This record gives sequence, C-alpha cells and structure tokens, in this order.
Amino acid sequence: MKQDLLDRLELRQLIDNWAIWRDAGMWEKFRTVWHDDGRMMATWTQGTADEFIAMNKEGWKRGVSILHFLGGFNAEIQGNRAVTQTKMTISQRGDVHGVSCDVVCTGRFYDFLEKRDGVWGMCLRQPIYEKDRLDAVDPNAELVLDQALLEQFPIGYRHLAYIQTKVGYDVEKNMPGLKGDRVEELYAEGRKWLNGGSVSWSGNTWQ
Repeated sequence: MKQDLLDRLELRQLIDNWAIWRDAGMWEKFRTVWHDDGRMMATWTQGTADEFIAMNKEGWKRGVSILHFLGGFNAEIQGNRAVTQTKMTISQRGDVHGVSCDVVCTGRFYDFLEKRDGVWGMCLRQPIYEKDRLDAVDPNAELVLDQALLEQFPIGYRHLAYIQTKVGYDVEKNMPGLKGDRVEELYAEGRKWLNGGSVSWSGNTWQ
C-alpha cells in the first residue's frame, strides 16, 4: 500500500513537471520526464521526445505560444507499468486572418509510463481532444473563418487545428476524441500495456 501511494505521487509529480517545464522552456529538465524511447503525439508534431523538444524550440523562436493547464488525475498501475489520465486544457494564441486569437482545447493526457531502474518515465503521451473554441483577443474585432478548412478537422480540436494550420503546421487529422474508434483503439492499447503486452501506436512499438 505504501509503495502504491509513493508510485502515485511520483507519477503525478512527473505529469506536473511535464507541463511546468515544457511551458517554461526548461528543456534539460523537461527531457528527464521521458525514457529514451519516449514519443509525443500532438496535433502539430509526432515524434521522439528529442524531436518534440527541437520543434518546441523552433516554435518559440517564431513566437508560437502554447500553454497547458492540468486538472484531475487518475493512475492505473500494474507492476512497473502505468497508464495515467490527466484532465487538461491547451491554450494557444496566434494570428488568424490578421486578428489575434486565443484557442482553448479541453481534453485529457493519456500516458503510457514505465518504471525502469526504479525511476518512472514517460514512454508515450497521446492527448485526447474533447472540445475546443476560438475567440478574438479583442472582442470587437471582426473574424470570419474558412468553414471548408475548419471542417477538415475532427470536432474535438478543429479550432486548435485551424490556428495551428495558420501558423504553418501540418496538423494530424486522426487524433483521438471523446468518442469514436480511435479513442477506443487507444484504450485497448492501454489495457495491453498494463497487462505487460507489446503496444503499437502510430507506427511505433513498445515491448
């Protein structure tokens, strides 16, 4: 029971550190939350932890502003493996058709973690995108969106995808949402992970 509580505390701290260090640009500390085979699946980039850090650094230089806020947390632990879910919001500010806008996306971080040599680390982070909205920073500004472009993206993150497209990113169109086959596939991989099985996701495999 004591070890279970310690594991849960360590996992929550790791999740909190991910958001704090990433949003503050503390890249050396941020790297420590990942195992060497860790991969990040985001709307705007999918790759290794090191590739994700490099993309973030490049985005910072271009003025890309993406921040995270965390809420409720759940951890399922079996042996040295865990799946955690954390309620979150992603906030991004950017220019849309000449108007400064904020987009807020609500969802969950769904994470695959493993304890190796006594240390928990992240193997895979896959956000689940549940709903979003976009607003002009100046409420008096006139903003008309391209509906054809907006509707190319899943409903859970279409406004987030819209603003990310406008700042130059090629956005993935098959991310999990609140419902549907893709999120059920993710849950199935999570069950396999906890049972000690091999997991495959987005072309990557963990044994």
